[in-house]
Amino acid sequence: MSGPSPTAGDAKASTPSLSNEVVFDVLSSERRRRVLQYLLDVADRATLRDLSRTLAAWENDVRTSEVTGQQRKRVYTALKQFHLPKMDRADVIDYDDDRGTVSLTEAARNLRVYLEVVPEDEIPWSEYYLGLGAVSSAAVAAVWMSAFSLGALSGFVLAGLIALAFTLSAGAHVYANRRNRLEDQRPPLDGDDA
Repeated sequence: MSGPSPTAGDAKASTPSLSNEVVFDVLSSERRRRVLQYLLDVADRATLRDLSRTLAAWENDVRTSEVTGQQRKRVYTALKQFHLPKMDRADVIDYDDDRGTVSLTEAARNLRVYLEVVPEDEIPWSEYYLGLGAVSSAAVAAVWMSAFSLGALSGFVLAGLIALAFTLSAGAHVYANRRNRLEDQRPPLDGDDA
């Protein structure tokens, strides 16, 4: 007797996930965050040599062609001896020490959200939307209980104002996310536009 056939939900459930402890341990190092950033945004697969040169450029705020041998070697040694083996054991990357290659695992693709930056002087967007939703709900309840009126089209006017508030907020959210991306805080690669 055969079992049930797999469904689309089963495929999603089979995607490996990482525990919070593993995620926060791996991401506790800026250098490991940069490795993930490179693999997520630049290339799914890299050689240790290319990765160490790029990270050295980012860490020293120079182009990859300006990285000195000493800068690259410092990063190379730390990656080879400590960071990449640790990330490999955590199943965030596949690291082949013999070939000097690094590639992203499926489980690591979900870590992009952790690489976004929220500046200290801003409130988290989740709290902003919670407040906007609370104010909108209070306004709807007040109109519904006839506490105040916006005229003959009060329901339509209120709905339009709420929709406009959420649309403008979402636009500001998208703009802020693009501005705050970790990748925007690094110098360009040699092939990037300056």
